[in-house]
Amino acid sequence: MENATGERIADQIGRFQTQLQMDGRGRKHRILMVSDFFFPNFGGVESHIYYLSQCLLKLGHKVVVMTHAYGKRSGVRYVTGGLKVYYVPWKPFLMQNTLPTLFLTFPIVRTILIREKISVVHGHQAFSTLCHEALMHARTMGYKVVFTDHSLYGFADAGSIHMNKVLQFTLADIDQAICVSHTSKENTVLRSGISPEKGADLLVEVIPEVCRLFPKVRFIVGGDGPKRVRIEEMREKFSLQDRVEMLGAVPHAQVRSVLISEAFCIAILEAASCGLLTVSTRVGGVPEVLPDDMVVLAEPAPEDMVRAVRKAIDMLPGIDPHVMHLRMKKLYSWDDVAKRTEIVYDRAMQSPQTDLLERLPRYLTCGAWAGKLFCLVMIINYLLWCLLEYLQPTEGIEEVPDIRPVHARLESVDETCETQGKGN
Repeated sequence: MENATGERIADQIGRFQTQLQMDGRGRKHRILMVSDFFFPNFGGVESHIYYLSQCLLKLGHKVVVMTHAYGKRSGVRYVTGGLKVYYVPWKPFLMQNTLPTLFLTFPIVRTILIREKISVVHGHQAFSTLCHEALMHARTMGYKVVFTDHSLYGFADAGSIHMNKVLQFTLADIDQAICVSHTSKENTVLRSGISPEKGADLLVEVIPEVCRLFPKVRFIVGGDGPKRVRIEEMREKFSLQDRVEMLGAVPHAQVRSVLISEAFCIAILEAASCGLLTVSTRVGGVPEVLPDDMVVLAEPAPEDMVRAVRKAIDMLPGIDPHVMHLRMKKLYSWDDVAKRTEIVYDRAMQSPQTDLLERLPRYLTCGAWAGKLFCLVMIINYLLWCLLEYLQPTEGIEEVPDIRPVHARLESVDETCETQGKGN
């Protein structure tokens, strides 16, 4: 019985290798995007996954998203463009993150990978528990994995130290990594530190001073989170209820009409695309986002932020929103991001296939004790995979038929109509 299970696993690995090699020679990829952060939640990571997936679908790739359940939204859903989303029945317990389980997610991750005939697993955001666990299970099963880091980390507190070690565990055994900026790349490689002060903390000190200097200035604050209470307390303290409007979570369709104040570079792009002059702090990868004449940067200190806002107000008469929007169209494009990501997938598919014994030494470099612990985790995960193969063989999991994206079907209809029109 053990020999039969071992033969099934070896046969599955062989089929995986054959499929991956064929994909590496130009076949379209079959991608599973994994993160705790996705719609209906709003944020930079959520938008990144959604728009990247839509553009990859247009390029002819198959894309499936896996995230945790949101309220009553559980199970399989289809969103715009035919994008398939698995809302697995795990509830978030802290900041939209699921509770770390290590091994309990393996059965459902394995089922999705086999049912959708996935070839590349792409995890997003180092804060995402689901992302790390899915990448670990995918590597155990022999899939190619890619990780995108959207955040910066320091060593200033216990939380950062813990996340750096988790990130080190994931980065020890991946095929390709993507960083959203040059600063992010340096931080991911070197584990450099950043100031723990956040934009919302600065707003609490900046808004009253700007309102005092400029009686006609109003603030519209969009977004939600634990820092919202501080801004509301500031508004009450300085009697600024008529000049500081709190919108809460803003649907993406309404982003055009408001300037969102949140710590994501993508919000700066959205603001500039709407023709708005942006004021931001000179931290992380923010200075890389826009040219100097489209953004006013300041040090993360209240007095310098007030100076930057004053400078921006003086610059406003010379800003043409339409011209700024046209410049943004040339600077950034999700289609370009998708093509760059496609190259990363191609490189991942060309990386050599390794077995467990070849991969374990990579984890030993993560630390004297942590390395041994990581090896133990991966060995247990491999044994769990063997058990799952025995209890529910791969052959017993039904593969779902591929459904072409909506835009692909529409293009096919247009081509058919055009051909028939020429024939008539």
